[in-house]
Amino acid sequence: MKLNKRLLYTGCILSSVSLIAIATLLDGCKSNKPGKVYKLTTDTIADGKNLAQMHCTKCHSLVPVDALTKDVWTMHALPAMAKYLSIATYGADYYKKEGDTTGLSLQEWQRIVNYYKTLAPDTLAAAKPPVPLQNDWAGFELKKSKPTSEISFTTLAAFNPANGKIYTSDVMGSDLTEWVNYKPVRTAKLPSPAVHANFGIDSAAAGQFMLSSIGRLDNVDFPNGRIVKAYAGNAGIIKTKDEYTELPRPVQTLNADFDKDGKSELVVLGQGHLHGGVYVFKTNGAGALQQFATVSDKPGAVQAVAGDFNSDGWLDIMVLYGVNDESLTLYLNNKKGGFTAKDLLRFPPVSGSTSFQLTDIDHDGQPDLIYTCGYNFRDSRILKPYHGMYIYKNTGNFDFKQSWFYPINGCTKAIAADFDRDGDIDIASIAFFADMKNKPAEEFIYFEQNAAMKFTPHAIPVSQYGRWMTLDVNDVNKDGKPDIILGNYASGFLFQPNFEPAWDEHMPFIVLQNNH
Repeated sequence: MKLNKRLLYTGCILSSVSLIAIATLLDGCKSNKPGKVYKLTTDTIADGKNLAQMHCTKCHSLVPVDALTKDVWTMHALPAMAKYLSIATYGADYYKKEGDTTGLSLQEWQRIVNYYKTLAPDTLAAAKPPVPLQNDWAGFELKKSKPTSEISFTTLAAFNPANGKIYTSDVMGSDLTEWVNYKPVRTAKLPSPAVHANFGIDSAAAGQFMLSSIGRLDNVDFPNGRIVKAYAGNAGIIKTKDEYTELPRPVQTLNADFDKDGKSELVVLGQGHLHGGVYVFKTNGAGALQQFATVSDKPGAVQAVAGDFNSDGWLDIMVLYGVNDESLTLYLNNKKGGFTAKDLLRFPPVSGSTSFQLTDIDHDGQPDLIYTCGYNFRDSRILKPYHGMYIYKNTGNFDFKQSWFYPINGCTKAIAADFDRDGDIDIASIAFFADMKNKPAEEFIYFEQNAAMKFTPHAIPVSQYGRWMTLDVNDVNKDGKPDIILGNYASGFLFQPNFEPAWDEHMPFIVLQNNH
């Protein structure tokens, strides 16, 4: 089955472009449309600042001049952004057509370049953590999976509460592996590696679960992702069935009854690259998935949760977008089969938003926001002091105000739970793009909350066992306490020069058993 063709880019595969430039979506960036005419002054720096504010914010939040270094601005970000403003630069000819009033003049463009080139710093100073890391096991015990003969490229490591088993997927084998007592017991082939498992679908009682098979792991517009159902077959094998095909890099599914017909719909996040979206599917009379609604045709979705956020009795969707126009957006159910968008937060496109969770950290009855940012494998591959984990207090009606920040280079996920069973919320975090040369300990940090909004960060010494792309929290040994599962993507995606990995490349995953 295929996604509605109007939602897909069917041309050639696109190469990766700058984090700044990808805000423009090929359908035509809004900054390419005629607007207010700016009158240049004798102050070139002020002109550059004003022109950047005027044009760049039509596509995304403004990137502060000090968010990137001078070299990154002039050699990567600005050249990639130029073409979206009808400018060719750095050795190419100016290609604006006769009579074309979109984009900028060369004079205006040069003012923007001069602004960033003049005021951007030569280097970005590292952020100083408010509390130093403690190197200890913090009440956890290491459990290792059986090593494999091949290098591990784990994209999924998740625990299924329905049967008490761990499931992994690997890029090289494009497979699904079931583990019991940290040993592989059976596998199944997938069309492409799975990056998310939904164990809570309606047919979960029958041993079925849904997989997001991404297609291409790299950021390209090549819609060959699939939603795959996995279930137990005869003779101890795992069987799989394609539920929907030709999706733009699906990274998550969630199911909920949005139309109140007593049956769950399936929401699919098609992250895509320059094209993607958030889609709702229903099961038709023949038992097959059928597209029901398009929540958004905006690419870059990384995570979603469902809930009745406005307390009207109808389920809504909250989505985090991690590329292009980065934002946390609430889609309110209009009770007619559609959704109305409301941006809760917007982030500059150098943030690399990666995950979020709603939880009442301060015990005031309002769900607060834990937000991480740190995807760092686009053109601006430098350590960024604003990457890390943030807590936003919910002051009412999901009006979020930042109340806490801990810098973590390349932070990619955080999950909150009361790990030590003292009544406070603690947090586990991973950083796939950590400063592995100088601070490998930040690849996994356990934040123990000892008093209201007072956290002790524990650098649990596991960096030697792998590089953690995935994080899951579940009661693996069924003792009533949340354990932590870390999936090892052992090779590739290196962004620091002159760095040779020293971690175990053959350990698919580890478990941190909670002994509190």
